Amino acid sequence: MGDRKLARKVLETEAAAILALVDRLDERFDRAVQLLRDCRGRVIVTGMGKSGIICRKIAATLTSIGTPSQFLHPAEAVHGDLGVIQHDDVILALSYSGETDEILRLLETIRRLGAKLVVISGTPGSTLALAADVALDCSVAEEACPLNLVPTASTTAALAIGDALAMTLLVEKGFRQEDFANLHPGGKIGKRLMRVEAVMHAGRQCPIVKPDTRMKDVIYEMSSKQLGMTCVVDGGAALLGIITDGDLRRQMERTSDVLTLAAADVMTRGPVTVSRATLAVEALNIMEQRKITSIVVVEDGSQQVAGVVHVHDLWGTEMF
Repeated sequence: MGDRKLARKVLETEAAAILALVDRLDERFDRAVQLLRDCRGRVIVTGMGKSGIICRKIAATLTSIGTPSQFLHPAEAVHGDLGVIQHDDVILALSYSGETDEILRLLETIRRLGAKLVVISGTPGSTLALAADVALDCSVAEEACPLNLVPTASTTAALAIGDALAMTLLVEKGFRQEDFANLHPGGKIGKRLMRVEAVMHAGRQCPIVKPDTRMKDVIYEMSSKQLGMTCVVDGGAALLGIITDGDLRRQMERTSDVLTLAAADVMTRGPVTVSRATLAVEALNIMEQRKITSIVVVEDGSQQVAGVVHVHDLWGTEMF
């Protein structure tokens, strides 16, 4: 029970540290976002020890939203890596004390090159904070460590400030879902945001028949392509309608000999379609709302069939 009491104390302390940052969001935060937004080079994120680990996460987050960023180890910087810093970069430095020697050694180079410096520090009056173009205060009342020694609440606060900068920058730059999809083609997020053209059944995998195709051949096409439907197209491959398993069942209830009919007699006209650029998650939402299992993908600005997406292509555990 004592362990859980301590765990609750840790979470409460770190939560309080983040909430305390809210009232510190002022024109300095706005200025930091402006510097990052206007950066023509890269955002170089630097910090030592556990702050350095937080820096790596911030750099990765910025890169993922289209702001080229990289982590620079300050100790390695003074042993040959200083060439990474260019005049049009913005340096984002994390140091709770603001007196980290390895980072202070970078100040001369930063100022000589004319790069901008944004500092996240728990000590507003520190050497590093005073040297910055903008200094953000991430001080905490106490660490979550029972000994008040291990960086815990302070690193959590610094990470939260980094996330706040990144998400504000995302909005400022007009970053969209489509942009995120382009930068995240792999993994679960990438699969959720990939476009339907990446998962659609196209070419010979796409079920297609003509309006005068006899139902015997329509059923064969549907069965062989295993999507539970087929597109009906004209001579120019423009979509006229679709035939689904449900259409067949309903037709069988009305007609004793379905095989005497042609595709045009059974098809549903004006089916739901999406363009190649539609995000996979949007296509899934449409299918769930319409209670359909397949959706036709058409070429932009036309009704020419590009492919078909089935709900199983979007609903598997690997994607969602």
